Amino acid sequence: MQLGVFSISLNVKDLDASRAFYEKLGFEVTGGAPEQSYLIMVNETCVIGLFLSMFDKNILTFNPGWGGPHLQLESFTDVRELCRAAKAAGLEVGDNNVEQSESGPAYFTLTDPDGNPLLFDQHV
Repeated sequence: MQLGVFSISLNVKDLDASRAFYEKLGFEVTGGAPEQSYLIMVNETCVIGLFLSMFDKNILTFNPGWGGPHLQLESFTDVRELCRAAKAAGLEVGDNNVEQSESGPAYFTLTDPDGNPLLFDQHV
């Protein structure tokens, strides 16, 4: 069974606030229309849909026919650097263990304007 690319569709309360939050994480608007109450945002292979009061809950979304790479990257931005960048952008970091080591596995969390938790979990 080929489900296609995975994304999450977020039920948001304020489209502009959510757009600004995710832009601070490097997401760019690639589709949708604010006048129709939704935006599609992408950061490399990460895809989120922001939907202003269109759904009761957040939705795990699969897009058949839409492909994406599923490879371990040879080079990437370390989770510690991502955490520093989030703090520099004015975002409040929640739970984390990024200061316990200089490399390897680590994690940190953020919470978006609608209370959705985000986990940045580096396994390598």
